[in-house]
Amino acid sequence: MIKVSPEAKNKIANLMQEGGYDVTSDYVRVGVKSGGCSGLSYELDFDRSQKDNDKVFEDNDVKLIVDKKSFLYLIGTTLEYSGGLNGKGFVFNNPNAQRTCGCGESFSL
Repeated sequence: MIKVSPEAKNKIANLMQEGGYDVTSDYVRVGVKSGGCSGLSYELDFDRSQKDNDKVFEDNDVKLIVDKKSFLYLIGTTLEYSGGLNGKGFVFNNPNAQRTCGCGESFSL
């Protein structure tokens, strides 16, 4: 399962509304792709529908979809948001990552 912090939930709801998405029916798509300075990087986007190979979760009133391949890298992850002057934006707190880059956008196992 993937969890969503209260701060991330609030930011997601605002961004979805600004982008014409509905937080009650649309999804946040979370994924992993090759790349980044540590080997793998996170993807975050909005989607209106799920695909056959997606796993669907809901946490803190946010619907998340993850493709099965990415899910293996993301089990137990918490999506957090850090705002303010020194904030990093969305942060993936991934217990599976053995190494992360300085910006927190990529990782390796």
